[in-house]
This record gives sequence, structure tokens and C-alpha cells, in this order.
Amino acid sequence: MKSLLTRQRRINPVYLAFMVASFMLGVAGALQAPTLSLFLTREVQARPFWVGLFFTINAVAGIVVSMLVAKRSDSVGDRRNIILFCCLMALINALLFAFTRHYLTLITLGVLLSALASVSMPQLFALAREYADQSAREAVMFSSVMRAQLSLAWVIGPPLSFALALNYGFVTLFMVAAALFLICILLVWFTLPSVPRSQPLLQSGGLPLSGWRDRDVRLLFLASVAMWTCNTMYIIDMPLYISATLGLPEKLAGLLMGTAAGLEIPVMLLAGHYARRIGKRRLMLIAVGAGVLFYLGLVLFNSRTSLMVLQLFNAVFVGIIAGIGMLWFQDLMPGRPGAATTMFTNSISTGMILAGVIQGSLSERLGHEAVYWLAFGLAMVALLMSARVRDV
Repeated sequence: MKSLLTRQRRINPVYLAFMVASFMLGVAGALQAPTLSLFLTREVQARPFWVGLFFTINAVAGIVVSMLVAKRSDSVGDRRNIILFCCLMALINALLFAFTRHYLTLITLGVLLSALASVSMPQLFALAREYADQSAREAVMFSSVMRAQLSLAWVIGPPLSFALALNYGFVTLFMVAAALFLICILLVWFTLPSVPRSQPLLQSGGLPLSGWRDRDVRLLFLASVAMWTCNTMYIIDMPLYISATLGLPEKLAGLLMGTAAGLEIPVMLLAGHYARRIGKRRLMLIAVGAGVLFYLGLVLFNSRTSLMVLQLFNAVFVGIIAGIGMLWFQDLMPGRPGAATTMFTNSISTGMILAGVIQGSLSERLGHEAVYWLAFGLAMVALLMSARVRDV
């Protein structure tokens, strides 16, 4: 009887719906992000500085929108409706990029739509955490499996993104992304549950800035900003670096991203499984240490084989900080999962702001290698700051 009940819990249709929703949203996003710098450079004819500026403004808008949405979603309304609205904005944004090549339009209307669209994923994870708490599921493993769906999406997304863009054009690429967002809307509408708010969260209001009162939260936020600055600079610069500096095929960029995402899946699952035994702090230190080695390797080795091998370190770095990092914020801010998730996602957005400015300026003035030397230094800083945050 116990075995049967356990099996029924494992095949819970709501649980599966969260997994599929995170996967579909991940695929839709992974189709657009890897080739965005190439799109702006080739189709819009933007210089490197303006490419970086686009990413920066997009991230600033994302922070503002996420804070406003997080406050509302943690206090009133149905979080599922917010996810549906954000997915609709993502669909419209994909159509805009498919048929517009005007930089000013893309950096204004496109950025606004993109900022609204970017809220869908953190809101999905916030809804999942509420569902896990309400249904007495193990939150660490639940979150890790959901993060694994995103990694699986990034196994498929980047290679498909480059294949569509290079072989069929960016119109086809963004139309496919729009179709996927439409599927996401239907999936969320028909499968995801509405979860009532808990009273402690209603009283807190879900304000992300309250975390700044805690020294450990501040340190973790700054360390997370440094980590995601490194990662975003790599995502922006790598497609241009391997083609313009290393003279390697452009399609290799998609293969590298897909390989790293594929390796992230077992890393995330293992991290979720051993989190209690090893501890979140120790896992994060291992992850940032792998990041230090990864960015150092990018400037020391430039062959196709070495770049593929380095993706193992990249997978350990991103795979752990993406899942365990969010949970570490939630543990440091008990009773405020929405605020903690927003704090984590805002650290990503802040990293994108810095990465956009730094990557565009450095690559244009000092070359692409300078980007990775700086990433190495920032990873070292992140390692030192993470070591000063308490374990929970």
C-alpha cells in the first residue's frame, strides 16, 4: 500500500504539469537568447556597444517590472493569471522581433515586452514553491527537477536556434518561438493550479528589498550578481568570440551551449539529492570554484576540443548556482519565498546590466579575450564573498 501511494505521488499530474511548463518556457526562451547578439549585429546592423546597451536596458526594465509584479503576486490576485499575461507578452515580443529591424523600436517596445515576458519563469517557480509547501513535497528536489527541465530545454534550444537562424532566417526563428509561447499559454491555462496565499507571506507583502537588512543576504546578492555577470558576458560574447577571434564555425556556439545545458541536468539532480548531506554553502563554493576554472580555461585554451571539455566546469558552475542559489536565498529569508525568489532573479538581472555594459565596451576596445579575463576576476570575488555567507 505504501509503495502504491508513493507511486501515485510520483505521477501527480500537477507535478508533471509544472515540469512540462518549465520545459516549454525554457525551450521558447532558449531559442531567442543564444542568437540575440547575432540578430542585433547582422539584421539590425548594431555596433558592439549598442548590442551591449540593448542587453543592459532590457535588464534594467526587467528588474523594475519584476519588483512590481513580485509585490502584487505575493499579496493579491492569482499568480497563474500573471504567468498567462507574461506568456502573452512573450508571444507578442517574438512577433515584434520577427518583423521589425528598427533598433529604436526594439530597444523601447521590444524591451518593455521582453521585461514583462521575463517575469513568467520566476513566477512559475514561485507558484511551484507554494504548491510544494502546500502539498508537503520536498522543495529542494522539486526545484532541482524543475531546473533540470530548463537545462534540458537549453540542450535543445541553442542548437535549434542557430540551425533555424543560419539556415532559415530570423523570421522563422522568432515565429517558432511565438508558436511555443502560444503552447505555453494553453498549458498554463489548462493544467497549472491556483494556490492560496499563506498568511505570513500576505503580511510581509513580498517586498524584496527587506532582504537588505540581513548581512548574509546582502553578501549572497552581491556574490550572485558577480556570478551572473560572468555567465551573461559569456552568453553575449561567446558566439562572436569563437567566430571573430578564434575563427571557429558559428554553429559551434550552439553546440557548446547545448552541451553545457545537457551536463547541467545530472549536476542539478545530484546537487538536489546531496544538498542536505553536503550543505548549500559548500555546494555553492564548489560551483563558484568550477566557474573560476572555467573562465580561466577560456583564455588559456582555444581549440574546439578544449572548449567542449570546459563545458563540464561551466555545467557545474551554472547548474548549482541556478538551483541551489535560489534555495539559499529562500532559506536566508524564511516565510518570504516570493521576496527571496525576486531577490535571486534581480541578482541575475543586475548581472545582465553589468554584463551588457562591460561586454560591449571591453570587446570593442580591448578585444574579446579581455571579457574572459574580467570574468575570471569576478568569479574569484564571488568565491570570496560566498565563503562569508552562513550556511542554513
